[in-house]
Amino acid sequence: MSSHLQAYVNQTIIVITSDGRLFTGNLQGYDQQTNLILADTKERVITPDEPTEILDLGVYLIRGDSVVLCGLVDVAMDTEIDWDKVRGQKLHTTKRPVR
Repeated sequence: MSSHLQAYVNQTIIVITSDGRLFTGNLQGYDQQTNLILADTKERVITPDEPTEILDLGVYLIRGDSVVLCGLVDVAMDTEIDWDKVRGQKLHTTKRPVR
């Protein structure tokens, strides 16, 4: 996957991690293990009953082994969304329990 990320550098991306967290930020760099460096990072915490909580994290490193999904954000569309009104079920982990 990391070779496809070059087109995303200096672009706003969305990342979903294996523990169900959702991040957006400007991709500053990556490596062969898909470790991602994001600037202006925000974590969106979406729940069924409360407004979406948006946490400003600044510069953030996401370990490649936890990346499940990575894609470009349509910034114009994203800014039109009223995140206070967005509700949804918590994303579940994609990790299998260790036995």
